[in-house]
Amino acid sequence: MAYIPPHKRHSRDMEKPSPTAELLAPGFNRQLTLRPSAPHFIRKDLKPSGRKVDRSGKIVYANHAIYKWFSIGSSDHGDLFPSCVRLEPFSVPAIEHRRGEKPLALVNSIVSQGNREEEEEVITGPWESIVVNLLPDLLSSVEHVKNEMDQDADVKPKLVARIGKVLFHGISEIDQNELPNETTLRQLKRLFYTNVSNAYMDNITAKVIPLIGVEFEEEKDIYHVKLSDARRPSVILSCKCTTLPEFNNLKLYKVELNQVRHMVVDISCLKQNIDMRLMLCSKKTVEKLTDDEMEGISDLINSAVLDQDVMGGLRWPLGKATSGDRFRVVGVWHTVAKSYVNPFVRLKLRKADRYDFISSIGEATKEVTLKLKQVTSELLRERAEYDVIFDALNEHLKLFWNHFVCSASCLSPFVST
Repeated sequence: MAYIPPHKRHSRDMEKPSPTAELLAPGFNRQLTLRPSAPHFIRKDLKPSGRKVDRSGKIVYANHAIYKWFSIGSSDHGDLFPSCVRLEPFSVPAIEHRRGEKPLALVNSIVSQGNREEEEEVITGPWESIVVNLLPDLLSSVEHVKNEMDQDADVKPKLVARIGKVLFHGISEIDQNELPNETTLRQLKRLFYTNVSNAYMDNITAKVIPLIGVEFEEEKDIYHVKLSDARRPSVILSCKCTTLPEFNNLKLYKVELNQVRHMVVDISCLKQNIDMRLMLCSKKTVEKLTDDEMEGISDLINSAVLDQDVMGGLRWPLGKATSGDRFRVVGVWHTVAKSYVNPFVRLKLRKADRYDFISSIGEATKEVTLKLKQVTSELLRERAEYDVIFDALNEHLKLFWNHFVCSASCLSPFVST
């Protein structure tokens, strides 16, 4: 079925489930017993023990998860940023609606004015500085992942690099006219905005893919139906489905728990107009469902109606978005993703159309993710070698910096809203 961008659709009323106290965050049922990791910044809104959940109710952090931020490109200024770097409003309607305020982003006025001479003053080998900064945390997090894999062979970890913009919020007390500093920004809440422009996507397809030696693997058109479970309030199930156009409905092929984040490092690239994220996460497929559970989930999937005029691409007839007193639809994603691979990395270019039934907020994004397959394999070796991991990570981040971060210097990488 042809993909219709949400901004060209006509909104249509659809039945939405009423919010309940049970619609909380996803997570695994069991907890991990892990060694403390190296010193790091942990979000203040994460609980002190067990699986931890951000306030959106959808993102799960493992016990001892590392969540940190730093900037690259201001080494000569200590804690202060250069005078050309300011916090400026960054318009994202979905975020503003959800959080009630416009987020701020670090913006380099010289880069935004296209001053090529200043842009060329990029730190020599910034990727190596990034590796030195994050590798201790990565090695610590990998030990936690190995412990989890020892307890459950179905857990699948991955290390990915993503393109986006680090946004700060909860900043009403900060004078935007003052020069920002790293100490202040580390105390703020933040998120990583991943929606890139058509121009950026076209540049990746036309210029970057031929240069980095990846080949087209496949295109997947998938619907993700997010379900809450009243009997397990800490769990949200993600049901992956393909389409059956001839019947105007879905076919379920996999049920997963939402991914668990073990390490998230956001990096503000001050001399570029785009930022990056390194994330180590794991995911687990739900293998053992009872006949009653499977029947309840299947009823919800079979009741869904394909409708390209609504956000998320699915709607449910009146009363059909719940299954008894057990499962309830809390969100839908429609993703169309193209994958390009070589033995070392997997590049995914994805269009994602999401709708949250609880907040009644929808958003369509275009996202770029590079999965670091070789680095992940080296990290998971029984006797991982530090020098081998350092060199592999350094080489892959050099590729990512040169072709994905710097490639945006002459583009408008984000969607104008």
